[in-house]
Amino acid sequence: MMARSHVVVGLAAWIAAAPVLHLSPVDPVYLGLAVAGSLLPDIDHPQSWVGRRSKPISNVIAAVLGHRGITHSAVAVVILIAVLAHAGNRRGGVSALAIGYLSHLVADMLTPRGLRLAWPLRRTWGLPVCRTGSPGEPIIVILLVCGMAWSLLHAAGRVPAHPFKSLHVSG
Repeated sequence: MMARSHVVVGLAAWIAAAPVLHLSPVDPVYLGLAVAGSLLPDIDHPQSWVGRRSKPISNVIAAVLGHRGITHSAVAVVILIAVLAHAGNRRGGVSALAIGYLSHLVADMLTPRGLRLAWPLRRTWGLPVCRTGSPGEPIIVILLVCGMAWSLLHAAGRVPAHPFKSLHVSG
């Protein structure tokens, strides 16, 4: 997926997960960390949004490990959480960054290339729904934006948890 799509997917994932974690889905710090996490795996691609902004690091990672290697694996998620937890970050910050990161991996699993989640093993996992930049990508993003809006409205008490539960059928 493209960077803007990863951002939307990361925001949608955070907005859905935050209430479950008893954290604010609209806290600007957490939203920023979710966005950062949603872009971070592509540090292994020098032409990506994050790769262009961290050229030296991105070039080294790409040359040594390639794109969609370790940074697109469960190994990276475990390392990220361990480093953040050791650094003493607040639980919410670790959660937001990790959820953004995981959202990136899930989104990339929707492409035909899939991901090597158990890197360094060669096996890939995925559900090839759309190609990066294809017309299917914005459709997925639009659906996520609708889900994100519903989730925010629900959290604010503006929509019922089960919209059809309140319908009464008289017989």
